[in-house]
Amino acid sequence: MTKIAILCIDDEPTILSTLERELQKILGYEYLIETTECPEEALELLSELLEEQYEIPLVICDYIMPRLKGEQLSSG
Repeated sequence: MTKIAILCIDDEPTILSTLERELQKILGYEYLIETTECPEEALELLSELLEEQYEIPLVICDYIMPRLKGEQLSSG
């Protein structure tokens, strides 16, 4: 069975919790939904998920965050 994760990154905790709740309502529990407020932590989390052989078809990321913009995350 393929393990699938969705990664959500935003520096606003309220946005993250709302996003996680809405995704869970729509997708159920078939997918692991990971959230983080920190871009650097997101890169670590992404690495861990890939090591655990998760497929990550979707990353939802805020564009303007402290220390790093969303577009920089992909080249992080």
